[in-house]
Amino acid sequence: MHPTPPHTAHTAQTAHTAHTAQTPDLPEQRRIKLGGTTREEVLTMLGAGAGSLALDWLLYERVLPLSGAFGFLLCWYLLFLALYTLVGRLQWDALTVRERLATALAWSSGLLVLAVIVEQIGYVAVRGLDAARHWNFFTETMRTTAPLSPITSGGCLHAVVGSLEQLGLATLFSVPLGVVTAVFLVETGTSRRSARFVTPVRVLVEAMTALPSIVAGLFVLGVVILTLGAEKSGLAASLALTVMMTPIVTRAAEVVVRLVPGTLKEASYALGAGQWRTVRHVVLPTARPGLTTAVVLGMARGVGETSPVLLTAGFTARMNLDPLHGNQASLPLYVWNYVKQPYPDMVARAFAGALTLMAVVLVLFVTARVLGRHRAPTERRARRPLRRARTTAAAPVPAPVPAPVLAVESR
Repeated sequence: MHPTPPHTAHTAQTAHTAHTAQTPDLPEQRRIKLGGTTREEVLTMLGAGAGSLALDWLLYERVLPLSGAFGFLLCWYLLFLALYTLVGRLQWDALTVRERLATALAWSSGLLVLAVIVEQIGYVAVRGLDAARHWNFFTETMRTTAPLSPITSGGCLHAVVGSLEQLGLATLFSVPLGVVTAVFLVETGTSRRSARFVTPVRVLVEAMTALPSIVAGLFVLGVVILTLGAEKSGLAASLALTVMMTPIVTRAAEVVVRLVPGTLKEASYALGAGQWRTVRHVVLPTARPGLTTAVVLGMARGVGETSPVLLTAGFTARMNLDPLHGNQASLPLYVWNYVKQPYPDMVARAFAGALTLMAVVLVLFVTARVLGRHRAPTERRARRPLRRARTTAAAPVPAPVPAPVLAVESR
């Protein structure tokens, strides 16, 4: 090892000192935390909430002649947003204040919707708990139950069966019609010959979407029952529900069919398939999860309708398994018929019927979502070659064998 010359070390130390003197002191860097909440943000929100509540109470009780729970809560919410903005502006910059105010608005809106849902379900559950806690409510009909009969007598079994039959028939009628109409609006709109029919069909569908339910019931009552001479039955009620469900299914299915990538259709056409074969084997299987959602939306619209069923199905306290003949009860009609009676047990049965209707809707939604998650057959078949290709790509590739070189003697 050779020792460093003194003049070289002195030169390096002088250069380092000059570089340090020319470089300014950088400010201390602070780590920025993305997402989550800090302690100061939580304390600011709690302080704004407590201060706005106190100010709201002072205005309502001491200053202004105001009253009412809804107005009190609304003023509290507005005062909270204003106070949270002012307090936040004292410690944060304008961009941070806007971001956290938007976060507070989003969270409060979600909590408000959740509170309304919980309040509605809780109110119905509390009012109908006296009847729903007895098993006879789900296993008996109202055939032998009088207005003054005890709560342990009678139930809603006939109404549940009627609702399921009517909704099933309405779904059987409306879903094929709605899906075919949606495919017509999407696929036929590109043809010049059939394009002139697209606009009238779309206008009719949009008009039917805003159709009041009582009008659908009056239509079926006037055409099917009074004109054709049919009797009030579950079939007539299902026809009225079909009028209500078809435009909902059509509009939702049209949006879903339009979202199918055009490259899939072009690939099908390139392989020689026709338009309707492409729709059947490519478009509809690809859009099946979205079509399931469209069906669920239509069922949600029809399962709780009361006016069409009231005009077309009639009401009975007995079990009627035949939707083609005789009056048939349903859960909405069961609730409407008993909730207006002056007997507490009958009102409890009505609220228990509403709770049962919520349970039926929940079961239908969960079933539809579970069925919609299954992959289409074409998607499963399309994923098999991809798995094989990945397996082949992952396998070691043998080294190529050099071809024998033939030496040709030149003469």
